[in-house]
Amino acid sequence: MLIFVEYPKCSTCQKARKWLEGQGVEFTGRHILEENPTREELAAWAQKLPLRRLWNTSGQKYRQMGLARRLPEMSPEEQLDLLCTDGMLVKRPILLGEDLVLTGFKEAEWAAALGK
Repeated sequence: MLIFVEYPKCSTCQKARKWLEGQGVEFTGRHILEENPTREELAAWAQKLPLRRLWNTSGQKYRQMGLARRLPEMSPEEQLDLLCTDGMLVKRPILLGEDLVLTGFKEAEWAAALGK
């Protein structure tokens, strides 16, 4: 079963959810603020894609914290420690499967990964 991690107010998340439903993809939804990704989850996801792809670089919190200049100086461990503190720092939506981690919604990428 796939897990769809989203922030329901996010227009990209809404678009991705609508696409998944339109494709008949079964998934379980997870609100990123109600169930923030743990450090262990983030570390596991970072094994399947570059850590930088887990950051919500267009988010207000990312900009307020000046992370564009701070992240290059941080170790992966420090990044994971910070990333797990607030779901708004995490790129979304995220689609998770047994061997699947997709961040952000790019229809062609998701379609290829799901064989649609």
